[in-house]
Amino acid sequence: MNGLPHHLLDGPADGAPLVLGPSLGTTTSVWASQAAVLARTHRVLRFDLPGHGGSPAGLLAQDGSATVAALADLVLRLADSQSWDRFAYAGVSLGGAIGAHLAVHHPERVGGLAMVCSSARFGDPAGWRERAALVRAEGTAALAPSAPGRWFTPAFARSAGAAGTVADLRATSRAGYAACCDALAAYDLRSRLHHIRAPALVVAGREDPSTPPAHARELADGIPGATLLELPGASHLAPVERPQPVLAALQGHFTTTAHDDESRRAAGTTVRRAVLGDAHVDRTTERSTPFTAAFQDLITRYAWGEIWTRPGLDRRTRSCITLTALVAHGHLEELAMHVGAAVRNGLTRDEIGEVLLQSAVYCGVPAANAAFATAQRVLTDLDRSG
Repeated sequence: MNGLPHHLLDGPADGAPLVLGPSLGTTTSVWASQAAVLARTHRVLRFDLPGHGGSPAGLLAQDGSATVAALADLVLRLADSQSWDRFAYAGVSLGGAIGAHLAVHHPERVGGLAMVCSSARFGDPAGWRERAALVRAEGTAALAPSAPGRWFTPAFARSAGAAGTVADLRATSRAGYAACCDALAAYDLRSRLHHIRAPALVVAGREDPSTPPAHARELADGIPGATLLELPGASHLAPVERPQPVLAALQGHFTTTAHDDESRRAAGTTVRRAVLGDAHVDRTTERSTPFTAAFQDLITRYAWGEIWTRPGLDRRTRSCITLTALVAHGHLEELAMHVGAAVRNGLTRDEIGEVLLQSAVYCGVPAANAAFATAQRVLTDLDRSG
């Protein structure tokens, strides 16, 4: 059982280390939507479980003795291969269990933890033993017909994203999948959750039949200081079905895991650049004077480092709220800046128009009239600049 799991690295070599762990039956692609954006500020490592994707099944014991601890050791070997003494970790389902084990047994290595649609115990061990026996006998194709119902809401189950994820399940080796079932059967961290000291985020899908919200609440109640976020319209593989809210939650959590002014300043600068653009932030920095420096620092730490980084709302929603507030108060210069920010946050021109129409009803037609003119100017300038 030598060697390393198959893994992918994204982001700057000097970025903050972040490991993303997959669910049983999935591959690195389960985090594809989040990895590309997280890699702007982090050195992101995604890995495949044994027998999944590009990882050999032989990395995990095949005799029924496999454990989550053994999977956690594989993650530590990956971190050691990158010379990472300390890293942040996010995992979905079994991947989350691996992160929890690391945070309990190797607290010096885990600087921040996010558990997505995961649990401290995944049901009756006998069920996992039965599933392992089924897969050893018939292969993972036997599970494919029922997988969409376990993983996704009915509305998403027939999508291309769901089909691609099920295809990864079909391609998973029976030996690797069954060994991971053995690990889940032996996993029970309920009595150890209070040992986790890393800043923790727990994300649940409200329509998840595999790890219902009650599992997430047990995690959040047991882990000191943990934050709980429940996502509507999400089932078990929330990173695939609801990629943007999961991304926003991870961005907020992993940019604010240290709660001091310096970390808020760093987190705020990162988010401010992502939302407003490097050019704007650079201009603001260049124009800063001793008289305005304290105010700029306040904005960076407070508005951007504490509010825009919070996991409770994604950036698209925050842009909608910000546009409305600026229309209401007639702050047209700020509105122009945030129209561009809304585009960067993924709002379409039609959606920006809908926000301004809504504002016309509640903030007044004259205010909305000025807002439409300001927004049109910004959008025209964006079109001209390509």
